[in-house]
Amino acid sequence: MKTIQINGTARNEFGKKNAKALRKENNVPCVMYGLKVDENGNQVATHFTVSSDELRKILYTPHIYVVDLNIDGTVYNTIIKEAQFHPVKDNVLHVDFLQINEEKPIVVEIPVVLDGLAEGVKAGGKLNLQMRKLKVKGLYTDVPERLHIDVTNLGLGKTIQVRALNFENLEIKNAKDAVVCAVQLTRAARGAQAAAGK
Repeated sequence: MKTIQINGTARNEFGKKNAKALRKENNVPCVMYGLKVDENGNQVATHFTVSSDELRKILYTPHIYVVDLNIDGTVYNTIIKEAQFHPVKDNVLHVDFLQINEEKPIVVEIPVVLDGLAEGVKAGGKLNLQMRKLKVKGLYTDVPERLHIDVTNLGLGKTIQVRALNFENLEIKNAKDAVVCAVQLTRAARGAQAAAGK
């Protein structure tokens, strides 16, 4: 995965009013869940803010990044755990980061890329990618920027489900029967099949 650095500022004031004031100043309230745990075994959270412009570099992109998060001069190795967007304006409201432990697996969504010319497409069908990202679990050093799926042998009307996929050192967390991609019959393909059957 690519690495990118963004800068944050620690915050000590919380609540809706404070969050609203931060957003007015083009800042976004964020939380980083760290490697430290409290006496109950819960991850200790660090509250901070990042400018909207800084976040745009990592949120509005198809790329997956390891984020070197610089909070007041201390750099943490993290990934984005979750981002919340405004339902209408689509601007970012809040971002959760997760500090990476090189020995502990992470769960992250990775973009899917289809490789090859499917047999079904040659026969007049249309290739349809139904899951643009897959959720995988693995050590961050094993997580690729893209998940490549070979569709060369995919015939007309056929699908590739999650259960058929296997990526080295990664566990796929999506439902086994979920359809990742399919070659759908087009009118032209149906006509050709009908003509061949006569």
